[in-house]
Amino acid sequence: MEISRWAAFISVAALALPITAGAASQTISSGLTRVSLLELYTSEGCSSCPPADAWLSNLTQDPRLWTQLVPVALHVDYWDDLGWSDPFDKRLYSERQQHIADRAGDGVIYTPEFVLDGKPQANWYNLGRIRLPDATDAGRLKLIVDGARLTASFIPVSSNHKYLELHVAILAFGVNTKVAAGENVGRTLRQDFLVIGYSKQLLAKSASGFSSTTQLPPSIKVQATRYALAAWISQPGDPAPMQSTGEWLETSPITRP
Repeated sequence: MEISRWAAFISVAALALPITAGAASQTISSGLTRVSLLELYTSEGCSSCPPADAWLSNLTQDPRLWTQLVPVALHVDYWDDLGWSDPFDKRLYSERQQHIADRAGDGVIYTPEFVLDGKPQANWYNLGRIRLPDATDAGRLKLIVDGARLTASFIPVSSNHKYLELHVAILAFGVNTKVAAGENVGRTLRQDFLVIGYSKQLLAKSASGFSSTTQLPPSIKVQATRYALAAWISQPGDPAPMQSTGEWLETSPITRP
């Protein structure tokens, strides 16, 4: 399905909850070699999306997961007027997809769409085993998760920028949704690499690189089989990542009653 301008946006209320307090700290690091970021723009209101969602789910078994490739599924909101308000969508994700399309030169957004390292990938169904760019050194992105606190640092191989952007996403796996309306009415859809929490912030350059201590983003409450954390660094205003990292979370990010 393809759309050249957005439909009217419909707000979807989501229950935001913090990361579980008291969890043991966990360190996630990229190493020096560049790790690719694969974004899927999708929607539960789009009948063409389930095959792409299933293709992305297969990456849970890819040996390159986290060490060479970090996948994320971002749900857009411009299909909500077809009768089903996707519980995981955000206007922010639609805006990011539009920004990528504008920089690519055509300004057209659609679902499903895969974006690898900031570049749209046409004919995703022909990707097969996705081919990654040749390995290059980019810098070390390191995260320390301590309860709700996140300490992030990035030491680039080279950078002339005073500021960089840190993007952080909480991912959920094995999430099932029974769709009651819209193009997928009557279907139960499975989601993996599902972004249920996202934030970005500016990092200022210091003598030792770029660093910050902040809070993990609030996450939508879901029933999932497991969770992961993904993060990437980019130049302000540029959606292409300089470095990415991710890993399975050792504790659930959802506070359960």
